[in-house]
Amino acid sequence: MMNMCINFFLICSVFVLAAGLSLRNLPTVSFEEGYAQIFGDDNLVILKDGKSAHLTLTERTGSGFISHDLYSHGFFSASIKLPADYTAGVVVAFYMSNGDIFEKNHDEIDFEFLGNIRGKEWRVQTNVYGNGSTGAGREERYGLWFDPSEDFHQYSILWSDDKIIFYIDNVPIREVRKTEAMGGDFPSKPMSLYGTIWDGSNWATNGGKYKVNYKYSPYIAEFSDFVLHGCAVDPIELSSVCDIVPTSNSVPTGVTNESRTKMQNFRKKHMQYSYCYDKMRYKVPPSECVIDPREAERLRGFDPVRFGGSHSRHGKRHHKNRSNRNVINSA
Repeated sequence: MMNMCINFFLICSVFVLAAGLSLRNLPTVSFEEGYAQIFGDDNLVILKDGKSAHLTLTERTGSGFISHDLYSHGFFSASIKLPADYTAGVVVAFYMSNGDIFEKNHDEIDFEFLGNIRGKEWRVQTNVYGNGSTGAGREERYGLWFDPSEDFHQYSILWSDDKIIFYIDNVPIREVRKTEAMGGDFPSKPMSLYGTIWDGSNWATNGGKYKVNYKYSPYIAEFSDFVLHGCAVDPIELSSVCDIVPTSNSVPTGVTNESRTKMQNFRKKHMQYSYCYDKMRYKVPPSECVIDPREAERLRGFDPVRFGGSHSRHGKRHHKNRSNRNVINSA
């Protein structure tokens, strides 16, 4: 039985991080303490300090790792430095999934980093699936206020039984609240953590217009500052003492007023796509969507047809190999 947390001093209960908590207050784990390689042979290198890993993409293969344990809710984080220069077609991902256990009804919570041609910026995509709902599509895509290839930046996922919050450098960028109408579309089953780098030439940059150019390889993504602040679940019985009723100190607090302002400012300035405003996919926004007129106005500037509701032309959809999901073409 694996009814214990990754660190002995973590309390096994439904863990929810109070919004705005500094990462320096959270314990990090070494790579080998928290993770194991799943593919890539020598394209994954653990640094001498044991706290960092380099994931490499070459023409031969990409690379990736998986957490030793499955987790039921918690706070999960890593510092990542992305490859520089021409990175079109390159995909770096930090995500949660249970697709290896529930092949037909898996859950997933994603950070995906999409490379670009020289002179164009990396983009970040977030996505949420529950119970195999890959056809629904809950993608959002953003630019960044920094160059993610110049230094490490922290990317974090808070997952509780009723909300998911994505953070970049402690700034919340997206909040997904569970609604009754979502039903099983909200992730609920225990998941593992993954980090990968791979060739997404068929969809990642301008819908596959620009491919990975291995003249610029190797592409190296650097991972460090691993946080696995949740409670492990038995992989056979999928049970855990984390299922006990939480104390008042562990009740979700959501996004504070101050951090919500930061989130709104980020989304107003940097969001490039959101399924909630995609009138070509959804005539009526899904139940969990909270429509912000400022976000809608920004997105109409990117694509008046898709986000304005006109039907004068058809959008394109591209399929991602890893989970057969729909991904919207972007410029």
